[in-house]
Amino acid sequence: MNGKSILIAGLVGALPAAALAQIKSNATAAEIGVYAGADRLQRLIEGAKKEGELAIYTSAQSDDMGALVGAFEKKYGVKVSIWRASSEKVLQRAVQEARANRHTMDVAETNGPEMESMHREKILQVVKSPHHADLIAPALRPHGEWVGTHLNVFVQAYNTKAVRKEDLPKRWEDLLDPKWKGKLGIEQEDSDWLAGTFGEIGEAKGTKLFKEIVAKNGMSVRKGHTLLTQLVISGEIPLALTVYNYKAEQFKGKGAPIDWFSIGTAIARPNGVGVARRAPHPHAAVLFYDFEISEEGQRILAQRDFVPTSKKIDTKLNKLPLKFVDARVTLDEYDKWVKLYEDLFGKGQ
Repeated sequence: MNGKSILIAGLVGALPAAALAQIKSNATAAEIGVYAGADRLQRLIEGAKKEGELAIYTSAQSDDMGALVGAFEKKYGVKVSIWRASSEKVLQRAVQEARANRHTMDVAETNGPEMESMHREKILQVVKSPHHADLIAPALRPHGEWVGTHLNVFVQAYNTKAVRKEDLPKRWEDLLDPKWKGKLGIEQEDSDWLAGTFGEIGEAKGTKLFKEIVAKNGMSVRKGHTLLTQLVISGEIPLALTVYNYKAEQFKGKGAPIDWFSIGTAIARPNGVGVARRAPHPHAAVLFYDFEISEEGQRILAQRDFVPTSKKIDTKLNKLPLKFVDARVTLDEYDKWVKLYEDLFGKGQ
């Protein structure tokens, strides 16, 4: 029996039953994520209803996260507040608040490298969900402090009015053709895509090739994947090299003149969710974590044209060969790939 258990046992005769129950609840709240009893879901629901609210920090677009949160609120009656910013700012705020001993975040939901950084900063706690068994292997982290919810798949996207399908490049070398002069674009901070791509074609070869492409045909560098996708649609950038496939699918589904394809093996990076170690609403936090990676939550993501990590959900990318970028490698070699990316493409607009 540990010190906490001894303390509780010693108080049995000294406190009213309601007060004792509250102490027991507090004693187990930090471990709720790893509880594996048959009544796990029941405990989470009861605890979440008592907590009544949940705070999520996310980099997801408002309408995408809104669909997931709306279903969660309707199902469990827990009010969710969302703070949205870029993945870098989500990480920055989480770290700053943790170091200041301010604990307002329950759930972090953002890009894999930023989630891995939160793990290294000891901001997240281990969660052992029964839904982990349904996920693809690259979604699971060895430390168990965050899990991949969907894949950001880097693809190439083109304006269907400005570029004919039969003219699309089949190899990166095809982008040396003068017909692409002034027509190419790329996102400003996709160094992890570069690492994955160069892992396929070779770093020396890739460096030489992309230097030649930029020198001959130029490259418009823009901040934000949604913006880059919109510029493809407007025709300002007829062909973009690093668009998220789900965003192209969303706009295509609305009738926009955009489609996507892949030159070689598409590069994929998991986006993730994690529960804050000092979450003020831990039951609600773990309940949302479970909900997002459950079949129900994953179907909602698929309906938004995301690529879910659950093996139970079938999407058009299931048969597409993918190369996964490990968040740990992205962080450990961060300076190298950021510098190389900027050397090749510049800092952009």
